[in-house]
Amino acid sequence: MNLKNKIELWQLKQRQGQPLEVKERLTENRIRAWYEQNDGEVYVSFSGGKDSTVLLHLVRKFYPDVSAVFVDTGLEYPEVKRFVRAVENVTWLRPKIPFYEVIKKYGYPVISKEVSQQIYEFRTAKSEKTKHTRWYGANNKYKSGKIPEKWKPLTISNLFKIGAQCCDVMKKRPIKKYEKETDLHSFIGVMAKDSALRKQSCLRHGCNMENGKASRPMMFWTDADVWGYIKKYNLKYSKIYDMGVLNTGCMFCMFGVHLEKGKNRFQRMNTTHPNQYNFCINTLGCGKVLDAIGVSY
Repeated sequence: MNLKNKIELWQLKQRQGQPLEVKERLTENRIRAWYEQNDGEVYVSFSGGKDSTVLLHLVRKFYPDVSAVFVDTGLEYPEVKRFVRAVENVTWLRPKIPFYEVIKKYGYPVISKEVSQQIYEFRTAKSEKTKHTRWYGANNKYKSGKIPEKWKPLTISNLFKIGAQCCDVMKKRPIKKYEKETDLHSFIGVMAKDSALRKQSCLRHGCNMENGKASRPMMFWTDADVWGYIKKYNLKYSKIYDMGVLNTGCMFCMFGVHLEKGKNRFQRMNTTHPNQYNFCINTLGCGKVLDAIGVSY
């Protein structure tokens, strides 16, 4: 564990409660520290979403020549790609294989990364110990690693595979290859509020990771901060947000869709992007997966 940058939960909550102006200063300090630590050999991981749009503006306020890197997975909303094309100094990367080959080989991304990986490991396990851990949990008071009871029926379905490797294959591998070739170090616009895993990573490693992997200088920001910053500096952003889309990640990703209230992402897609909706639900087969987890689309 990174003891130097490790923070306590109360410290994270305290920072999350600070006004936007204070958060800007804290983030700027982390940006300058990361830039200087790496002698300017840095880049901004740019998805075209609101968070990375704000991060890119924050970085380029001080270092206007820092490049942005966008991974074109083929799963982005067309409005996001259109916005990225309008941004200066962006390097485009692409994965080796398309999404349909990923789901064919590894399975569909559904429920969450953690649960998908647990189901994948249970179904592909070569040892009884692994299968036992995934079914009953590790031998500790938390029973960690256990597939939630609600999703255990998915382990016996022969209709489709489930796996969490999509992000690794489609996004992380192109980025790792790029970093190896350029020796650049990333700024990433993730926030602790995004997920339990990111919150845990923030507590363990802080914003600027001591191992040199990445800087996440907006870890203590909220969505309200991001929109407040966009309004304050009158930033341009992808118009996909004006169409009711809340998350500009991969269009066909099913992580967390079962938790969405009101119209979910696929129901909205049916209205806003009918061609992509038909391809996703019918051609790629995401409809049968949503049927299996009880999600309307």
